[in-house]
Amino acid sequence: MDQDESPDPEGPSGEERTDGRTVCSRCGKVAEGVPLTWTFSVEDGTRRHVCEECARTNIRSIEGRLDTSWW
Repeated sequence: MDQDESPDPEGPSGEERTDGRTVCSRCGKVAEGVPLTWTFSVEDGTRRHVCEECARTNIRSIEGRLDTSWW
């Protein structure tokens, strides 16, 4: 997977774009397609993708947002 370190200004942060690339909503990393190691959440009706590195760094805050029924 080719990954670019710079965010793409044309697509909304964290959303899968029409050109097949996905942008991390935290750091702006760009990836082709949606990598299997990335996670996503839906906030205010918008899907937000998070790259593997950001997910690992912020795992406690991600887990804290899960419903108690998940556990």
